[in-house]
Amino acid sequence: MKTKFLILAALSFSLASFSQKNELKAAEKAMKANNAAAAKSAIESAAPLIGAADDKVKAQYYILRGNVYNKLAKSGENGAFEHAIKAYNDLIATEEASGKAKYTIEAKQKLALVSNDLVNSAIKDNEAENFKQAAEKLYLGYTLSKKDTVYLYYAASSAVNGKDYETALKYYNELKELNYDGSTIVYSAVDVKTGERDVMEKAQRDLMVKSKAYKDPQEERTPSKRAEIVKNIALIYTQTGDDEKALTAYKDARADNPNDVNLILNEANLYLNKLGDKDKFKALMAEAAEIAPDNPDLFYNIGVINMEQNNLEEARKAYKRAIEINPGYVNAQLNLSTTYVNEGNSLIDVMNELGNTKSDIAKYDDLKKKKDDLFREGSKVLEDALKLNPGNQGILTQLKNIYGALGDNDSFMRVKKILDGGE
Repeated sequence: MKTKFLILAALSFSLASFSQKNELKAAEKAMKANNAAAAKSAIESAAPLIGAADDKVKAQYYILRGNVYNKLAKSGENGAFEHAIKAYNDLIATEEASGKAKYTIEAKQKLALVSNDLVNSAIKDNEAENFKQAAEKLYLGYTLSKKDTVYLYYAASSAVNGKDYETALKYYNELKELNYDGSTIVYSAVDVKTGERDVMEKAQRDLMVKSKAYKDPQEERTPSKRAEIVKNIALIYTQTGDDEKALTAYKDARADNPNDVNLILNEANLYLNKLGDKDKFKALMAEAAEIAPDNPDLFYNIGVINMEQNNLEEARKAYKRAIEINPGYVNAQLNLSTTYVNEGNSLIDVMNELGNTKSDIAKYDDLKKKKDDLFREGSKVLEDALKLNPGNQGILTQLKNIYGALGDNDSFMRVKKILDGGE
């Protein structure tokens, strides 16, 4: 009985081996016929049996599996790149263990090509706004070649674009741990014929200069991306509501880039909106203004933050300073006008709550005058803005709405005529 069992076991093993080889032959035949789907079916049928196969069959299986999924990846099948990479790596490990390297060189060459395919596919995904897939492919490209840390950087950017903040944070923290710099040297020279400066590879630039077709070679290092990375880490922690980690990240970010005004503004916003620390908020605002006293965008942002908090007087001061620095700053002019309109609108709610008594009527008239005065102040801001930005649609539209609310028909029609294309 024991002998019969051994015979049956041997027969079973022989049948399994025969089945594997048939499936592998079917996969090879399908690949030659350019039928990747059939090849995938055959290779997956062989998969459950491969654990018991000898190293020679395993190697054949892994190289075939890698090639099948590599082909599927190029045709756009999701997840195929991962299968191809794993199969090629399993092949290399199998042949290293057996001491035979029949397919290793091919597998390594294919892995190098897969890296390029991943990046090209990720570029297409980004263009199609498939940011999650782009991030995954770029990260895979990085894992294939750890020296290409730029792939990790772009993977993080794609994850941010796809609002996958958890993944982006993982990638950015990895970049931070690697002390990724990201700066590069840009080589350029001036075309003698056109007089334009062209960017090119160093070897080509040197050759063109030597040929006298180009002159004035220059080398310029692009800014480091370290500050951007730590800043993004801080912003993501803020976005995800992890306030304590966000504050720590802001500290790191500012240590790298102490004069980044937008970074200070974001930190200030965190203190105000999440932690309710108005004193710290004001201190950071003052620090930002001290660092960049002539930066109109800074004061505009200070105005926006104060406006969001309904600190209208502080917002007006900031907007006026922005306009003082840049008299044609349309957004600051529009927002400055809006502070007066918003304050005027807040009085309307109070007016609507009044009754019909003599004192209520008197109070109503007083509030209406204040509201109209605020609206006129808002219109005055925009009339001044029009002198520097004549024909600006945003200014004209807001101005028309204010005059409509005031019941100033003459001014309303004058502005409407300009909007409609009249003089």
